[in-house]
Amino acid sequence: MIVYLASPIFSQPERLWNRRLAELLEKELGQELGEKSRVVLPQDFREKKRFNARETYPHLFKRCLAAIEKADAVVAVLDGADADSGTAFEVGYACAKGVPVVGVRTDFRRGQDRGVNVMCGQACAKYVYEMSFREKPDALARAVAVRLKAAVAGRKK
Repeated sequence: MIVYLASPIFSQPERLWNRRLAELLEKELGQELGEKSRVVLPQDFREKKRFNARETYPHLFKRCLAAIEKADAVVAVLDGADADSGTAFEVGYACAKGVPVVGVRTDFRRGQDRGVNVMCGQACAKYVYEMSFREKPDALARAVAVRLKAAVAGRKK
């Protein structure tokens, strides 16, 4: 299974958490599915050996869209007072392309629909709401893997 991880990527803690979640998801998906899985981290995309170079934005944009289209599913981290704008776009794009989205929220602040804006919440085929107080990334990855399996199985029907 190929999973695209849509998440904020702007600070070191965000990037490190994304990488850890990706590693745990690959492990859990391997156990859940009995096959090797890959989590695509757009934070690793770079052009001309540089990250975030203004002249490469059009190519990075197209590369992210292509990666979403090739993915079996998208995992979207929807933490924060409002979901990250790039993540929200990726959720909408995946939904429009028929790629199932599993929303993940660890933020305990309330919002419209399962803690987020109704548009993001309703675009998710499955959802994991694991409050930050637990601080158990292994359990979170396990819950996400189970829902990914269900979301992809639902897509193939």
